[in-house]
Amino acid sequence: MAKRMGPTRLKHSAVDSQILSLWGCTIGTHLFDDASSFNPLLARILSSIRAMDASSNRDAPFYASSDDLLHRIKIPEWEHWVRFLIDCIGKTARVANGQAWQQDAENLAVELRGLWCQFTNRGAHHDIHTHGNCSWSGVYVVQVDPDESREQHPVFSGRNGVTRFYGPYFQTLGGASMDYGNAYLQQSHIDITPVTGRLVVFPSWLPHQALPYQGESDRIILSFNASIHRQGGDQWAGYSAA
Repeated sequence: MAKRMGPTRLKHSAVDSQILSLWGCTIGTHLFDDASSFNPLLARILSSIRAMDASSNRDAPFYASSDDLLHRIKIPEWEHWVRFLIDCIGKTARVANGQAWQQDAENLAVELRGLWCQFTNRGAHHDIHTHGNCSWSGVYVVQVDPDESREQHPVFSGRNGVTRFYGPYFQTLGGASMDYGNAYLQQSHIDITPVTGRLVVFPSWLPHQALPYQGESDRIILSFNASIHRQGGDQWAGYSAA
């Protein structure tokens, strides 16, 4: 019988109490050290990709490229950034899978299943969604107005261009009885501000959206989907009778 993680069982004890904190969600934020020199170059490359895209309206407030940028960009700086990306995905996933991976954590490979860019401005946004056919996704900020000017928008203010993540409690709010005992349900979302050079890695099932953005510069991001595989197969538990 294979050893596996089963459901948490509350053990009987005559004197001790057990308080369980379950079903957490891991989000990783990472800063790319070379962003100050790399990002302006990358912004020019992505702008060229947009300009050469026959399906793109260069005057539109929103643009999304195809998801094949991983193999389309051919510069050494890009390869350095991709290594950073893969390393950060691995670091974040190790925290989330700390108990499940155990001894298997050394024989893992990160597979980027899609990587694309998005441009937004003039109030464009991306509605609430999740990502399928992968385990981890993320957003890397290539270009955006600095906080001092971005947050001065007369309508959007500090929410201008942020990425909002909706946690598992969000779906309970519609039918929940609000009293002081379940005040923790009110912490149902988190806004992560767009900082040039910041990478956010999150579980692909986590609902999220890009709030409306308007600024002097386009908000340019790279988005990705990734999966992680183990040598010998991804099955981590055998079948058993219980």
